[in-house]
Amino acid sequence: MYIIVGLGNPTKEYKNTRHNIGFDVIDTIAKENNIDVSTKKFKALIGKGIVAGQKVVLAKPLTYMNLSGESVRELVDYYKISVEDELIVLFDDVSLDVGQIRIRKKGSAGGHNGVKSIIAHVNTQEFKRIKIGVGEKPKAFDLANYVLGHFSKEEREIMDESALKAEKAVGLMVQNETDQAMNLYNKKSERHGD
Repeated sequence: MYIIVGLGNPTKEYKNTRHNIGFDVIDTIAKENNIDVSTKKFKALIGKGIVAGQKVVLAKPLTYMNLSGESVRELVDYYKISVEDELIVLFDDVSLDVGQIRIRKKGSAGGHNGVKSIIAHVNTQEFKRIKIGVGEKPKAFDLANYVLGHFSKEEREIMDESALKAEKAVGLMVQNETDQAMNLYNKKSERHGD
């Protein structure tokens, strides 16, 4: 059983923002695998189903980003999963180009408050994650304003392609093929906006 958590903020004003790309990828995984993610439980919207032959729980924490760990802790405790082996977290990364994917088996929060909260609640940095690049913030921008901003039309198209790649990467990861997923998807995107 795998728990796949996409990070974001609930409520309409955050929809389609850079910080909500984790939610967007969960929606893509749900759509591609016919999983309904609408049950409110464990401070999250969750849905159970099958991805690449494995039982999964998809989750979108409703705690707001900085408290994501509260929801993840409840999910981990209830389903009694191994955090190191069966948790996959999806989130935005401002240090990667728009649409670039970086899969890791463990690591620090790297300044991401949602990941920081999860590490604090599950007491380990050893969990798999897929970081999805949202591009570096322009120099004059405040980081919070930047990640809560919206994608341009071109960026949105790139992000939608990346969400599909992340969905395929998750399919490999739940089959214990994380190394293969890293080899396939941890490279710079061939497509760049001009």
